[in-house]
Amino acid sequence: MPIDKSLTNPLPAVLRPAEQVAIIKIDGVRLRRNVLIGDERGVIVEMLDTRDEYWDQPVVYAYMGTCRPHKGKGWGYHVSHEDRYTIVAGEMILALYDDRDDSPTKGVVQEFYLSREGHNQITIPRGIWHAHINPGEVDLVFVNFPSEPFVHNDPDKRTLPLDTDKIPYKFKTGLGR
Repeated sequence: MPIDKSLTNPLPAVLRPAEQVAIIKIDGVRLRRNVLIGDERGVIVEMLDTRDEYWDQPVVYAYMGTCRPHKGKGWGYHVSHEDRYTIVAGEMILALYDDRDDSPTKGVVQEFYLSREGHNQITIPRGIWHAHINPGEVDLVFVNFPSEPFVHNDPDKRTLPLDTDKIPYKFKTGLGR
């Protein structure tokens, strides 16, 4: 049976450095587009290939998270590990704020729209505040491959409420409620 080209992602899996510079404004953030192959029976989405330069740190832990439609989670940042989100289903608006004292992009805020069909993997460097909302009508499902395992009795996470005034970003009205 022939592959339905409308379900196959024709775009490059990894944005070349020059392409990333045009999109990414925060130092250390990386975007990746998974290989998506599909036909009328369904799709196959490659989530992890350790031969790919995107996975330059070992994969030591993974977990799945969800977010209900029109709900949000955040703000949070990690002192010692990076997050590597992969969108499995639904949509995510991810906001990032660089508050790192030693960063050339300190003070920069950037918003990303992520979905299974578009940019669907993002690396969030340690020290970057991040929050997300689900603007869609179905549950957002994502997998995180953080660079360190989660330690339940000593989590590597600092948090603020989603509506904090300490971060110069607000999600659009009606989202993240």
